[in-house]
Amino acid sequence: MPVAVVTGAGSGLGRAIALDLAERGYIVQATDIDADAAAATARELGAGASFAELDVTDAEACRATAAAATTRSGSLDLWVNNAGVLTAGKTWQQSESTNRAMLEINALGTMNGTAAALERMIPAEHGHVINVISLAGILAAPGLVGYAASKHAAMAYTLGTLFDLRRAGIRGVELSAFCPDGIWTPMIEDSLDDPDVAASFSGKLLTPSEVATAVGKLAERPRPLLILPRWRGPMLRLFDLFPRLALKILPLVMRDARRRQRRYKKLIEAGKWP
Repeated sequence: MPVAVVTGAGSGLGRAIALDLAERGYIVQATDIDADAAAATARELGAGASFAELDVTDAEACRATAAAATTRSGSLDLWVNNAGVLTAGKTWQQSESTNRAMLEINALGTMNGTAAALERMIPAEHGHVINVISLAGILAAPGLVGYAASKHAAMAYTLGTLFDLRRAGIRGVELSAFCPDGIWTPMIEDSLDDPDVAASFSGKLLTPSEVATAVGKLAERPRPLLILPRWRGPMLRLFDLFPRLALKILPLVMRDARRRQRRYKKLIEAGKWP
């Protein structure tokens, strides 16, 4: 049976990804900085699953996790870098420690996990790393700028590393950047009244199970980049291509995002969504 490591698997999207992969036949190691949460996910996964406490900002801890997964089952087939943090707000009002946390967890954590997995996958000439990036990795999202900056770094690292693998003649190892729209997870559950998080509601708000299913399908059919929903990518890239136009229409876009945010709040409070 194939072996998968999922970071940030103690709750939200990470937990959903771990459950989906287990249903697809993977032996899953659920990791999280909260060991008790990771253990709870592993118990839910059932026989064969395991858990480990993992701080993704610790490169040596990531390497040890990859080594343990390989030793335990003989291979490391899939590593999903899902762990992340989000803090909204105006850039000039955010502290250095806030920016550092997002960069270290979202960007450096992705780098550490990818490098640790590749250390095991490259000699075996087999394996797949999926990095959960978000649409913030392709757009400088208003109100989420520090988060978007960290995700831009993760995007560049993911695709650039894939290019380097192919440049080195390594064909059996895959890397994928996965960019979903806003997801109803604990990171935004308390943000229904926060205008700085409105960009997360500007498209289609996804559920963890929807996104986890897409990750599972991506594991089965690797591709360098997957955007969910697919139509959002080309539209958002226009903002980067034409920044002056983006500045002109930004007020309209954000008003619509706030409208959607309020609509989701009403649906959630009425028990009609998700």
